[in-house]
Amino acid sequence: MQLLVASNNAKKLKELEHILALAGVQGVDILPLSAVDPYSEPVEDGRHFADNALIKARAGVRETGLATIADDSGLAVEELNGMPGVLSARWSGVHGDDEANNRLLLAQMGDVPDERRRCAFVSVCALVAPNGEEHLAEGRWEGHLLRAPLGDNGFGYDPLFLPADEVAAGRSSAQLSAEEKNALSHRGKALAQLVEVIRGMAEGQATVVD
Repeated sequence: MQLLVASNNAKKLKELEHILALAGVQGVDILPLSAVDPYSEPVEDGRHFADNALIKARAGVRETGLATIADDSGLAVEELNGMPGVLSARWSGVHGDDEANNRLLLAQMGDVPDERRRCAFVSVCALVAPNGEEHLAEGRWEGHLLRAPLGDNGFGYDPLFLPADEVAAGRSSAQLSAEEKNALSHRGKALAQLVEVIRGMAEGQATVVD
């Protein structure tokens, strides 16, 4: 079975490949967007992570005819009623300016006491099949918003995020290795919930072929 990942992010593809391999799922050929004919990527104008994940996954199926998996993710700060949320990548007004996004978020949270700085990285993964079947899974990585950037690994809000798993060690997610982060990440938790669905799709397609 061919499974399109609606992304060209090599890390996302490897993460899914690793999760499927650990679960013993066979017969799945994972493809990035670069492996299919180019198409106009849809506008991600949803109000929630699930909305945007479905927009991308549905577009992949519509344009390629392949089962498609897509995710939308971001940082949800409890004190800000879950924002930046779906606006995480463009919180400062410019898409992908990590430094500006971090600077603005720190300024907005400057006077908030430590006990009210809870936050979580959230990922929602959508899997859409050519027959219209749709599945959603959410993963959360709970933590705490730091008062200054810490660490040089990762991207986005990683330097500001102190995972609940790392409170004792005091390491931000930007100080974790790629392997450590993948084992804890919100996206990994969401993808893991779709393993059995993907297994069933692959086995069902193999039966049809046989």
